[in-house]
Amino acid sequence: MSNHASLSQLRAQAGRVTRHPLQKLIAEDPARARDFALRVGPVYANFARQHYDREALDALFALAEAVDVSGRLQALFDGAKINLTEGRSVLHTALRSDLSDAPVAKQAHTQAVEARKRMRQLVEVLAGSDITDVVSVGIGGSDLGPRLAVDALSGPGPGRLRVHFLSNVDGHAAQRVLAGLDPARTAAVLISKTFGTQETLLNGAILRDWLGGTERLYAVSANVERAAKTFAIPAERILPMWDWVGGRYSLWSAVGFPIALAIGMDAFEQMLAGAAEMDAHVLNTPLKQNLAAWHALTSVWNRNGLGYATQAVLPYDERLKLLSNYLQQLVMESLGKSVRTDGSPVEADTVPVWWGGAGTDTQHSFFQALHQGTSIVPADFIGVVRADAPYADNHRALHANLLAQTEAFANGQSSDDPHRAYAGGRPSTMILLDALTPHSFGALLALYEHSVYLQSLVWGINAFDQFGVELGKQVASRLLPALAGQADADDPVTRELLQRLRG
Repeated sequence: MSNHASLSQLRAQAGRVTRHPLQKLIAEDPARARDFALRVGPVYANFARQHYDREALDALFALAEAVDVSGRLQALFDGAKINLTEGRSVLHTALRSDLSDAPVAKQAHTQAVEARKRMRQLVEVLAGSDITDVVSVGIGGSDLGPRLAVDALSGPGPGRLRVHFLSNVDGHAAQRVLAGLDPARTAAVLISKTFGTQETLLNGAILRDWLGGTERLYAVSANVERAAKTFAIPAERILPMWDWVGGRYSLWSAVGFPIALAIGMDAFEQMLAGAAEMDAHVLNTPLKQNLAAWHALTSVWNRNGLGYATQAVLPYDERLKLLSNYLQQLVMESLGKSVRTDGSPVEADTVPVWWGGAGTDTQHSFFQALHQGTSIVPADFIGVVRADAPYADNHRALHANLLAQTEAFANGQSSDDPHRAYAGGRPSTMILLDALTPHSFGALLALYEHSVYLQSLVWGINAFDQFGVELGKQVASRLLPALAGQADADDPVTRELLQRLRG
């Protein structure tokens, strides 16, 4: 059966299911609160408040079987060249787990282990020096993952090394990051796979000049020669990247050097261990008990069955406030495709727009639209069971809000006053971490990574290229001479706007 036919069946299932309110589906199947839940190590997820029933779930899992999810997961771990448009293996799993006997996967894992040994040595050198601050310079996958991890996993007080992040090419960003830092006690890490990324090169030059030279510059790159030539960084201060790891999947590699500097190498390796635990579960567990399969198929159901165009991610832990930023790139750069791997048009909508923020702050901003707006927005709510802060009353209030919002989304509330009526029927998934540790954090991110890949299989698209990022960069390069007054633009609107900017 073709993907198109299977997705058409999903739409038929959705037409049947939506005749029954979510509240009714839950009331008529009280066992779903238990049966629609899974645990993997420190991660528990409950899908009981998603707007499907058991028959619809059977159709979803049949769709997964039809595209050979299990076999294609094995191909990912084995290092098959599943990135067809670029002819590359996709082996971010080999950075953290050793679950394949395929030679290419074994070789990749060996390279990753050797890189971690070198990374540990550099962490120890910096921690034993008089350096107090490190500026991490990168953008996209070279920034979002490390930035999220450092923010989520750093303790309430400063660690031995304070890590700061600089990504935006806007010079005000560099000005703000460097304000208050001492160049004599600061090091910088320049992260770029090709060492050709405009933002990183420009900001790297600012850091080099501000530091007064290159002796406290480090790099992470697949292009050691260019890093050495451009910034005179010696090879012993350059950690490797590889073309079999995409940028948005790279925080498990030496791109995670800033993470290790902030939280320590042992904690970084605990993060890898959490991801490895999720890898083993996803690879070896039948689909109906597979957490990544449930998550991915739920996303497909909400997009293609119910037609929802956006997806919220709402962590009820301030330390995860950057998760939505990270997932925007992971999910939307991976799945924002309109052609299949064979070049033919996709026959269904692909990725929704991902957005969100941390509760309880967001309850006082956009939750009004989620509760009573005309568009239904499915949501992943993420909670942490055990608090690390010593304020028990606050943690109970946080949990009360977390539970209340998901209940209110699903059940709504009737009222004779239409302004005070809540329709309910807003679907959500609850994800609970036992505690926010490097291990649970790694498992959570790996869950989302695998969910993204499984969704791509259903839609028949390549989750591992990102050609859509390139066009704007190419046009920007052509326009730099025009902004310097050395040329003009071909586009008439751009010519008019150039006059405003030059003025």
